[in-house]
Amino acid sequence: MTTGKFRNHFINSLEGLYPIEELKSFFYLLAGKYLNLSRINIALQLNNELTHEEQSSFYQAADRLRNHEPIQYILGETEFFGMPITVNKQVLIPRPETEELVSWIIEDVDKNEATILDIGTGSGCIAISLAKKLNNAVVSAIDISTRAIEVAKKNTLINNVNIEFSRVDVLNFEADSDLQHKWESKFDIIVSNPPYVRMQEKKLMKLNVVDHEPDIALFVKDDDPLLFYRKISQLSKQYLRHHGTLYLEINEYLGLEMEKMLNKAGFKHVVLKKDMFGKNRMIKCW
Repeated sequence: MTTGKFRNHFINSLEGLYPIEELKSFFYLLAGKYLNLSRINIALQLNNELTHEEQSSFYQAADRLRNHEPIQYILGETEFFGMPITVNKQVLIPRPETEELVSWIIEDVDKNEATILDIGTGSGCIAISLAKKLNNAVVSAIDISTRAIEVAKKNTLINNVNIEFSRVDVLNFEADSDLQHKWESKFDIIVSNPPYVRMQEKKLMKLNVVDHEPDIALFVKDDDPLLFYRKISQLSKQYLRHHGTLYLEINEYLGLEMEKMLNKAGFKHVVLKKDMFGKNRMIKCW
């Protein structure tokens, strides 16, 4: 079958499950991976014949798409802040609003020599972006998942940055005396995108997220949605330098609750910021 005919066949086989434009995007992304062809090259080679092996790769991807698996997991990678980021089911797929959080930090940093801690690093996208854009920054990152840290370490190699990773359960940090001692030198910036989606919101989410992305990185109990933020704020008071800054990605519905909690925790300067969609999604405080 020619490339042009197969493209139409692929799109038609998934029609109704996704918008047509999204299906076209899926095809071209997969063609980049399986055929090493850009969208322009495909247009120039519509009459080229695809091998059975090449067609088979697309069919396998189509089966995974029918199961609502995210295209990023099928490809094994995504892009964040202009950088390639490896992803699998052990880590969340980076979101555009998280890029906005990273941009906010970079805009605020007066010098490139900041010491930074990323709590709940996942794929490492936040830590890697900051290490890449702030040339002299010293970046550390922690996560409860050993497998997530493995993914993050791979991403540091791909993007040629140095980050110190540690496996830490942030809710039980007191048990890690070695790390406590290491952190006594304090940080200029602490940043976190912790679990913040309440279980009651699960029914509003798409199947590609609910069925495939890691629950441990997404959800918190309805009766205590600020659990991670309280702990992170406590750690930040202890391990931020005097004029250091805490940056957080937050649940869009809990902005006011976050402000109250942070004020109560002793952060007197709290700035709530909307993302590109007009949702309360970021906070910084001192």
